[in-house]
Amino acid sequence: MSLKSTLAAAALTVAASAAFAANPDVGGAPMFETKNIVENAVNSKDHTTLVAAVKAAGLVEALMGEGPFTVFAPVNAGFAALPAGTVDTLLQPENKDMLVKVLTAHVVAGDLKLADLRAKVGKDGYANLRTLSGDALSIRFKGDAAMIYSESRNIGRITIGDVDQSNGVIHVIDSVMVPK
Repeated sequence: MSLKSTLAAAALTVAASAAFAANPDVGGAPMFETKNIVENAVNSKDHTTLVAAVKAAGLVEALMGEGPFTVFAPVNAGFAALPAGTVDTLLQPENKDMLVKVLTAHVVAGDLKLADLRAKVGKDGYANLRTLSGDALSIRFKGDAAMIYSESRNIGRITIGDVDQSNGVIHVIDSVMVPK
């Protein structure tokens, strides 16, 4: 093999590795840019409660849709931190409307990466967003850390950002943003 061929092969390997490494693993599972939000989320061991809630709310098809969507995806520990019985209550069929509101309070129209959110920061120091539920979320950056705030004064942290999906982006958060 010539030096030129060897260098070309090495460059392709580096480029392929960089492209493959672009998306972080979430919940021990690779996240693929070619899959949609639901197709990726079902593989994350950290999002089993969220996936169960999305199914119970009847939002699977919507989140598999074209989008684009920005989803602030709470981990299981975020749901577990809610008052005792909250998740079980939300998952009951008679509380579907409330569950839909809670879940859509974590979704914003558009594909907003962390850089996009930084660019939206206003004079108040926050990137202020309107969710699909009609509720407000605000993002504040403190160095490399991104904090998320709901209207109900829930505070969380984006623990993994910019997880690209075929129909948007997921930002993993450590808390549930309970709407008003």
